[in-house]
Amino acid sequence: MNQQLEKMGHNIGCRIIDEFLSKSGVSNCSNFKDTADVIAKVAFKMFLGLNCDILNWNAENTVCTLVFSENPFVEFVELPPQYSDLQYCSLLCGVIVGALEMVQMSVDCRFVRDV
Repeated sequence: MNQQLEKMGHNIGCRIIDEFLSKSGVSNCSNFKDTADVIAKVAFKMFLGLNCDILNWNAENTVCTLVFSENPFVEFVELPPQYSDLQYCSLLCGVIVGALEMVQMSVDCRFVRDV
């Protein structure tokens, strides 16, 4: 089920990248750090109404952590005990991967921790 959620997110990401590029007004990103900043400050604000912080960059600026101060999935979703292994926030990871694949960027994205 978790893989299916990520696949659904991937499909969403592939579809919304055109809307994002046409409506956001952002220019081309020159590197991964710029791309992460646009995702954190523009894309999540545009589609979910929230910002996130970018932390824990590695020395090569190829790995970072996006931290949400709020997450509507966590605030408005309650899972019954029998679904405690369901990682529904992996949908967001799929969206990021799908959208970035459409602009020729290959990334690995996963939730490290959620409520």
